[in-house]
Amino acid sequence: MKARTAAMAATTAVLCLAAVACGPSDDEPGNDGKGAGTSARPSGTDAQDPAAGDSAVPAPTSTPTSSGKVLSKAELAKVALTTGEVAHYEVTPMQGGDETGTEKSENEDCRPLVAVINGAPEPAAAATVFRTVMDKSEEGQDDQTVVTEILTSHPDGSAQQIMRDVRDAVHACAGGFRTSSEDGPSSYTQVKRLNLPRAGQESIAYQVTGSIEGDKVPLVFQLVRTGSTVVTFYVANFLDTKTPQLPAELVSAQAAKLP
Repeated sequence: MKARTAAMAATTAVLCLAAVACGPSDDEPGNDGKGAGTSARPSGTDAQDPAAGDSAVPAPTSTPTSSGKVLSKAELAKVALTTGEVAHYEVTPMQGGDETGTEKSENEDCRPLVAVINGAPEPAAAATVFRTVMDKSEEGQDDQTVVTEILTSHPDGSAQQIMRDVRDAVHACAGGFRTSSEDGPSSYTQVKRLNLPRAGQESIAYQVTGSIEGDKVPLVFQLVRTGSTVVTFYVANFLDTKTPQLPAELVSAQAAKLP
């Protein structure tokens, strides 16, 4: 796979989520012969879903409480991570602003995953804030950590519905799925559950294998819900096919700020 600079990776990550598909692939879903690597970070389990996790991992000592308030865009911006709250990480508004993707799933069961790829989890949000988080201590490195963070607020229990629907879709679409958009068709060849450290009142993490310019690109998502707010974290590996690492300290710091 062609090496990419961190700056190019950051731009492509934004485009992949918020503007265009991750690119057409000649492979059909489920026919990916390459085995993805595993994250070097400690494993955990998704909150409130014992079936997905390792029984050796202890449950959280307590579940966060929440006001349940549906936050406005200004309120979401106030609870979003800012530069300096996590050492070495710079937080900026996401390039591309509020533009979201246009991919449509060819399989209705996989629609929740495609909505997340588009940067617009369904049911639709009352308000949305986008951020890009970069590890400045890795500046200049090809593998600089670049995380896209999307905060959304949802009325009438739809935040819980997002988590249920995504969890179901991860299982239903394990063999991959296809999408179409104004830029043409795309194939995602694998979906698999990941055991990342828990956060918020509930969370789910998974990997989708996409394609950019014919290269296999592992995309990792973690959704964290507290009350009526859902935070989507997204990170990609543009250098090889190993599962990219989503920094647990970012996820936990952001989850701690949710009301």
